[in-house]
Amino acid sequence: MKQRSGITRRELLRGNGLADRLPLRHHISSAVISVLPRHREQVCVHIDDMEGVEVHAAEGSKIVAVIEGPSAGVLGERLMRINLLEGVLSANLVYEQICDEEESAS
Repeated sequence: MKQRSGITRRELLRGNGLADRLPLRHHISSAVISVLPRHREQVCVHIDDMEGVEVHAAEGSKIVAVIEGPSAGVLGERLMRINLLEGVLSANLVYEQICDEEESAS
């Protein structure tokens, strides 16, 4: 029987040994956040205090933020935390780029 290289189906389903085989990735996304205008400054402060999140622009009832992390799940978790802030009406990803760690380091 021929020996296969790579990840077996069993390893994939169990997640065994994948960390050493998969390239490290870095996810960068932007989000548009709609807020009640009177809460904008407070929401901006909370967003800037979050790890991997930075306010890029804020005007009226809109905030544009950049979110970075090691996986789409981490980005989603950070976006959910933003959605739960007082005064936030909605927070939506509008762009996502995935880079290999080697690409983002250069």
